[in-house]
Parts: sequence; C-alpha cells; structure tokens
Amino acid sequence: QVQLVESGGGLVQAGGSLSLSCAASGRTFSSYSMGWFRQAPGKEREFVAGVNWSGGTSYADSVRGRATISRENAKNTVLLRMSSLRPEDTAVYYCAAATKRWTTVTKNEADFGSWGQGTQVTVSS
Repeated sequence: QVQLVESGGGLVQAGGSLSLSCAASGRTFSSYSMGWFRQAPGKEREFVAGVNWSGGTSYADSVRGRATISRENAKNTVLLRMSSLRPEDTAVYYCAAATKRWTTVTKNEADFGSWGQGTQVTVSS
C-alpha cells in the first residue's frame, strides 16, 4: 500500500495556472503508473492525466495542451501543472497510484489502488 498526499490546490482566476504535487510513500515509487483525477460537484470522478513508469503520459481531451504531468522518482513525487484554467476545471483533484507495476499509462480508475485525500482547486471567472 502506498500513501499519497496532494498539495498545491487553491483559488485561481480564470486564465491562470497552478501546480499540484503528490508525495508518495510506503513502497517503491518508480515502477508504478501514477494518475491525477478530479471530481466536480455533482459529477463523477474523471481522469485528468497519467504518467507511467517510463515517463509515458496521457491526458484527458479537456486538459490536453493545458496540462503537464511529470514525475520525480528521486523525490517520490508526481506533479500536475495546469495553465489557461477555466471555471470548469473547478474540482477536487486526486492523486492515484496504480496497483500493478510496469504497466502502460491507464485512464481506468479500477487500475488505481491507492488514492490521496484530494485537494480543492477553484477557478473563478
């Protein structure tokens, strides 16, 4: 089991940018895919971005071109940078770690077995 702690959320004006960080502990970090998901009020949780063990990435269509996910294995950290933020980006953002090692990038929630508590991102218009 891995423990995940997100940070970096807050209130941002539309058009602005922010960086979210996820610190992992409890097991070997570098061999697992990591992902960011978000859940807006009244909506289901959705995939935002993912990065696998080799640095391969995937993005939701809604954030492609505005988001960058990266990992710093030496620091057991995964980062999500978002720019040109929109009010519809408002959500609780969750960091997640895949259950299996050495996998390709996945967007499927079922492939992630560990989740952080989430960090609120609010984009004002």
